[in-house]
Amino acid sequence: MDSIDKTYAPVEYMPLEDIERPERYRPGGYHPIAIGDRLSDRYDVVHKLGFGTYSTTWLARDSNTKKYVAIKIAIAEANILESKILNSLALSEPSDEGYPGKALIPRVLDIFSLDGPNGRHTCLVTEPGMMALAEARDASYTRLFKLPVAKAIAAQVIQAVAFLHHRGVVHADLHSGNLMLRLPNSIDELFPGELYEKYGQPNVEQFVRLYGKPLSGGVPTHGVVPISLGKESELVPLSEAKIFVTDFGESFLPSITQRHHSNTPGILAPPETYFMPHEPLSFPSDIWTLACTLWEIIGQRPLFEGFNPSSDWMIKEHVDALGKLPCDWWQKWDARQRWFTEEAKRTYEGAGRQLANRFVDSIQEPRRESTMEDIGEAEKSALLAMLRGMLAFKPNERLPVTEIIESQWMLRWALPVLEKVAA
Repeated sequence: MDSIDKTYAPVEYMPLEDIERPERYRPGGYHPIAIGDRLSDRYDVVHKLGFGTYSTTWLARDSNTKKYVAIKIAIAEANILESKILNSLALSEPSDEGYPGKALIPRVLDIFSLDGPNGRHTCLVTEPGMMALAEARDASYTRLFKLPVAKAIAAQVIQAVAFLHHRGVVHADLHSGNLMLRLPNSIDELFPGELYEKYGQPNVEQFVRLYGKPLSGGVPTHGVVPISLGKESELVPLSEAKIFVTDFGESFLPSITQRHHSNTPGILAPPETYFMPHEPLSFPSDIWTLACTLWEIIGQRPLFEGFNPSSDWMIKEHVDALGKLPCDWWQKWDARQRWFTEEAKRTYEGAGRQLANRFVDSIQEPRRESTMEDIGEAEKSALLAMLRGMLAFKPNERLPVTEIIESQWMLRWALPVLEKVAA
């Protein structure tokens, strides 16, 4: 899925829950779509999969192949760099051997353009996913995956990042909303009517403009609530613990592009975005975000927490969990005295949670309370050692993904479970 819509236009329409803002249907914005539309004389729109700042995504039936596809329709005139990166990753290179993560990157099945009242829109056709990991967790009371499922998913995410970095690509937006559970192939056997019987008819809501005004040109008459094809996280069996990585809209090649900012959600952003703003981001920034994402896959709560957090709050979270910043950063951080002594001790007794405490609060206790398997001592030591190596403050001190793949936790605990999924 795309990142959350952060564009705040004036409110002109009655807001609808779980539906994109109608204000985004304007020149240069979204393309109006309705269930039943045929796109590119080939794809019949069956349902909606989601929406974000730069696109809406639809479930369609390909009349040529009789398979379901996801069609991402960009806002008008947007240049989908994502397709260029995905196409380059799809090419085979001899050095790809030994990188199973290649199979976890979606293939571009087709690209076409749509002309509409809001402009010309590029459309990207890929495999549809069952649901994002974040959606599976949000649908669940426990917000947890069974431990073998979590390990298998985590191993695949690491493999996917290993392949991307091998190919010189920084994903730059790794989070559980961009990791999709795969749909079983059997869904293609369902006709649209049977799909609706199984997952429910599309929930369509009328767009209403305030003060009785008519809809603006380019705004559809109705919005569609995205379909849920998945299930609660704790109900995902090991046999379905198969994922692919999506949304390469932020991805870049450091060898070609210099990127100095991160659009990753604040709780996942690496500390160099605050302390090294003039240094270009590279592979280590993915490693930090990968560590945070792995934590969320295995646990119930994020590693670092904050609601719409400031940079100072996030740095406070980092120091709480991981200890004192490097000396030059520590001196640069003017807000440190609000929370810490010069020795990086909390100024209030009992405040703050170190990494080991967060492990108990976020992973072990919720698992025990939900009568789920927790993590044994030997595995806990190996997992925390790997995560600490990934969460080094200075980017050049973080573990490269080649070493994460070879870590004790991957070799002894994660990969053996993943092999059972493939068996």
